[in-house]
Amino acid sequence: MASSSYISLMDLASGDMFNSPQTPERISRVMTVPVDGGITDDGDFDSLSSECCEKTIIVANFLPLQAQKDIKSGQWLFSFDEDSLLLQMKDGFSSDTIVVYVGSLKVDVDPKEQDEVSKTLLEEFNCVPTFLPPDLQKKFYHGFCKQYLWPLFHYMLPMCADYGNRFDRLHWQAYLSANKIFADKIIEVTNPEKDYVWVHDYHLMALPTFLRKHFHRVKLGFFLHSPFPSSEIYRTLPVREEILKALLNADLIGFHTFDYARHFLTCCSRILGLDHESKRGHIGLDYFGRTVYMKILPVGIHMGQLQSSLNHPSSSTKVKEIVAKFNGKRIIIGVDDMDIFKGISLKVLAMEQLLQQHPELQGKVVLIQIVNPARSTGKDVQEAKREIYESTERINDVFGFPGYEPVVLIDRCVPFYEKAAYYACAECCIVNAVRDGMNLVPYKYIVCRQGTSRMDEALQIAPKSPRTSMLVVSEFIGCSPSLSGAIRVNPWSIDALADALNMAITMPGVEKQIRHEKHYRYVSSHDVAYWSQSFMQDLERACKEHYNRHCWGFGFGLSFRILSISPSFRKLSIDHILSVHRRTCRRAIFLDYDGTVVPHSSIIKSPGPEVILFMNSICSDPKNTVFIVSGRGKNSLSDWFAQCENLGIAAEHGYFIRWNRRSEWETFPIAIDFGWKRIAEPVMQLYTEATDGSFIESKESALVWHHQDADPDFGSSQAKELLDHLENVLANEPVVVKRGHQIVEGVTKGLVAKKVLSTMISNGEPPDFVLCVGDDRSDEDMFESISNTAYISSLPVSPEIFACTIGQKPSKARYYLDDTVDVLKLLSGLTGASSSTTSTSNTETEVSFESCA
Repeated sequence: MASSSYISLMDLASGDMFNSPQTPERISRVMTVPVDGGITDDGDFDSLSSECCEKTIIVANFLPLQAQKDIKSGQWLFSFDEDSLLLQMKDGFSSDTIVVYVGSLKVDVDPKEQDEVSKTLLEEFNCVPTFLPPDLQKKFYHGFCKQYLWPLFHYMLPMCADYGNRFDRLHWQAYLSANKIFADKIIEVTNPEKDYVWVHDYHLMALPTFLRKHFHRVKLGFFLHSPFPSSEIYRTLPVREEILKALLNADLIGFHTFDYARHFLTCCSRILGLDHESKRGHIGLDYFGRTVYMKILPVGIHMGQLQSSLNHPSSSTKVKEIVAKFNGKRIIIGVDDMDIFKGISLKVLAMEQLLQQHPELQGKVVLIQIVNPARSTGKDVQEAKREIYESTERINDVFGFPGYEPVVLIDRCVPFYEKAAYYACAECCIVNAVRDGMNLVPYKYIVCRQGTSRMDEALQIAPKSPRTSMLVVSEFIGCSPSLSGAIRVNPWSIDALADALNMAITMPGVEKQIRHEKHYRYVSSHDVAYWSQSFMQDLERACKEHYNRHCWGFGFGLSFRILSISPSFRKLSIDHILSVHRRTCRRAIFLDYDGTVVPHSSIIKSPGPEVILFMNSICSDPKNTVFIVSGRGKNSLSDWFAQCENLGIAAEHGYFIRWNRRSEWETFPIAIDFGWKRIAEPVMQLYTEATDGSFIESKESALVWHHQDADPDFGSSQAKELLDHLENVLANEPVVVKRGHQIVEGVTKGLVAKKVLSTMISNGEPPDFVLCVGDDRSDEDMFESISNTAYISSLPVSPEIFACTIGQKPSKARYYLDDTVDVLKLLSGLTGASSSTTSTSNTETEVSFESCA
């Protein structure tokens, strides 16, 4: 295996860094992979190698640890960082799950001490440190991540060298080298048969490829905590394909909002030509036989930690100080990091305009802005800070007077108990970042306004008195969609911000209470434990088919990917099916029309002369019962196949059915008791709960799912998935789901196949050969129906069944054909076999009868 310190561009270009050993058939315990490439069991990780417990490997740029070195003793002191999201998310895991953290320390450790520190962290904290050389760390984190990737993901293009770094190939190389070191550490402590790996954020987007190369079936999730930009922005990235392909080596990719996921999927479509679809309420993207799922769920807060901070004696003391200092004044609170995307200067300007437009508020309203230390450096950050201070000084000079400052800047590291006190005292919280991944400030504010008994005592509030809060939030932050009671604003509009602040502080108390209660219900029920538990449940579901499929790795460098195919899924051999055809006596053949007999791309939708010839020849064989099963109307199908006397037609997915040209059209019977509602309604309720703004309308003969109040794109996506889900669960019911508002009525293709086969059996002609060919979701019902053991078990001999889909894709069919050209070849072969049978029937009737008896 390649060395973990990879800094040669020539080696990077050669792809050697991806050549790592393949996954063993079974790993009985955690193995270590040393730098020299051999796999050994040296006992360093005995504490993690349990057969009975699975591990979850949490991977992030930094470990959830605080570290400092005692100057006198020279000993390292470590402790868990209680504020770390990585630590808080453990609350969502089961008690018997071992959690191992992989990441870097925020301090430099001398190479001579790294082995001892690694041993200590593993034994005492279940942490595996990744020690990056200082030069590599600088290029990786401060170079590519903070000065290029992070601004780009926040919609800031490096148009000018003074504001953001332009793409640097050496920094990109450092990014890959750092990701490779992280992957090596994960491999050391991972059992791919049992463990789950959850990778966090944009620092490690190349990591899935390194892991997938080594462990083809690694159970791998990735969550992006920053925005994912629109395709117009992302496509400016010189390594755009490499990053997309790397992310697609994960099993589940998480985003805070549907917008971020939609941008990612659009990039996959425009750059890689990949389409996505909904699968049981989850968005999935088919990638070389694997389904890569998308998870859309904003992260939550840790309720217990917040409530503990509110009950901290220092919080109560601080609250009393704030109340005394700002007595009678209405407080607007803002808490932001010092960077160019938080919109702090815009917030200050909005406060200035508020005081100009509403003189009666002068002396009565105070904006308290807490500025957290900057996480990155640069000229842009310094200029943003200078602008904030200049604006604040100007506003205080114009509108302030002794004892009153309209804007109070707190520019220092503020402990959370102090922030909690400010939250509890503020009537309004404003978060107007111009672009932000999630931002948990509004959630924390809501919980602090709900308060605790000790906080109520400090504020001199009756324990059961109504609680109020008001939020002004930017449209461009991740938490905005989940806060439906907040005043959403365009942060670039000073006028809109000023109006929103005025509305927030002058709104009637009853309405503030209603909005607060709505927000608190959401925040308290969707905490960080809920988020992590939900993600892990989806990751388990996404990985459940890993060992039921054949996997092959192919591709070089970051183009490496896995081809995953079901062991039973193979191309239909025309020679084989014709051989079976010749030795069978009663055959049922079901053919879809659009996309099967006639290509979707064809301008002329009617069948050509060749198709008519094949159909007539196949139908002329008395042993064959042939049906065209289509969603098209009966008039079109009967006109197109008017020359086919013995061809059966099922129109409108089987609502109308005709056995041959001489028979009358039959209408599929509808269930009078509408028992299907008891099946459909719980399914629809699941989608209603998962789709904010949707609801179910119950009618006498139908159920209607409305989503006009939901996010337009997400509602449409969920509606399509609901359609597919209901078609499957109602496959044995005489109903169908129609598009539009999801009205349930009619029948499905699966019922057509069931009806035809049941009729053949009841007439004493049970089929011994069943062929079904189709290309889309509606045909999956037929594939399932012809394989139903309910009727197969009643037959003296099990029939030969050939369910065949068009194209290599996930399907209930066991076979596939590439396209309609292959279908016509199949029909041509069946035509020859049928013609041969027909021409010899007069001379070999007795022999044929005996062989079929």
